Amino acid sequence: MVMTLSSNIAWRAGAPTLLSINNYHYRRGGADVVFFEQNRMLQELNWNVASFSMHHPENIDSSWSKYFVDEIEFGHEYSVWQKLVQAQKVIYSFEARRKLNSLINDANPQVAHIHNIYHHISPSILGLLKKRGIPTVLTLHDLKLACPAYKMLAHDGICERCKPKKTFNVIVNKCIKGSVPLSALVYLESLVHQILRSYNNVSRFIVPSRFYLEKMVEWGWDRSRFSYIPNFVDCEQYQPSHMAGKPFVFFGRLSHEKGVHTLIKAAAMANVPVHIAGTGPEEQALKELAVQTGANVSFMGYHTGEDLYNIVRNARAVVLPSEWYENAPISVMEAYALGRPVLGANIGGIPELIRIGETGDVFISGSVEDLASKLVQYTNLPDDDLVEMGRQGRAWIKSEFSASKYRDRLLEVYADIGGPATARYSEDGSHTPA
Repeated sequence: MVMTLSSNIAWRAGAPTLLSINNYHYRRGGADVVFFEQNRMLQELNWNVASFSMHHPENIDSSWSKYFVDEIEFGHEYSVWQKLVQAQKVIYSFEARRKLNSLINDANPQVAHIHNIYHHISPSILGLLKKRGIPTVLTLHDLKLACPAYKMLAHDGICERCKPKKTFNVIVNKCIKGSVPLSALVYLESLVHQILRSYNNVSRFIVPSRFYLEKMVEWGWDRSRFSYIPNFVDCEQYQPSHMAGKPFVFFGRLSHEKGVHTLIKAAAMANVPVHIAGTGPEEQALKELAVQTGANVSFMGYHTGEDLYNIVRNARAVVLPSEWYENAPISVMEAYALGRPVLGANIGGIPELIRIGETGDVFISGSVEDLASKLVQYTNLPDDDLVEMGRQGRAWIKSEFSASKYRDRLLEVYADIGGPATARYSEDGSHTPA
């Protein structure tokens, strides 16, 4: 069988086949970027990749879209009947199982890799994959396995109230969009899959940060079920800057857990310029805060590709002021690839990605004063020191967080769980059976 995919990569008879699963088939967030980049990486190594996702107006074209599940978006306007049907799908999607079964019949994959499926495709597919004898990997892009609301973040900050086995707190605290009905729905989803032991059908969990690995073990999960594989960027796609800029830069989604409000207050205290690239639900409130504090903040709007990279190249340092358990933000790696040092909050997996004094520095998450002191310090550092930090960050990415490193670690996991034994590849992309 020969099938031409939307990426113009032909279906290769006899080549190993990956079943790649993710809620969204467009670059909505970090997990979706990893989904697409991983697919591209394996296709370049002569793998076949069959995608399974949800229909969405912004989806990138796919030859597999006829198998995709119907769209579900929390917050959209639906009829009462539609809401009832979708509520059932969030908890357990028979549609996803049926359509995925048909895709498996056509694609005959040797291994499945799942990214985000919660609330849309649902964990209902895990039992099907096990039944069909397909070794399955699930990457933890968030903390959903422990926290029904996936962030371990409540209205009053970091929250671990659901430990141990107290997931009803997601309703008590209205963790999903401040709504009791939506929070109750997500609680039922988690409860059903705990009862069904759906996650016992996963062969291996991949964690991009050591912090997430330790957090899952702390919550009672067996360490042997996890493999640490950090995220990656392809440095060849990024042209670095070798000049230190003036403004500090934040780029990403403007939501409360990202801590941009703390950055704005710190910028006002330190009297330094800050450029903010991104949009999100907090945008207007943040603009008002900038006016109230007198902070020298420029809101750049949404940018991507070279437009975004040029903003980052012009930075003195990139700032990640997060106030939730970040996993392994690719934005840190992108900053390094572009030759910029990073100032990151000491929370979640962020500190793992910063070598203090060599590639940047950390500050107390949520502390305006501590962040302001770092902004002053990095304003006064000689430009040559900042350029050298950027060089060291880029060198670290190329040595430890490269696409080739990710590929080798991933293929080792696939082979270890019974997937295709094609772990050795030549430089031209051809493979030699292990």
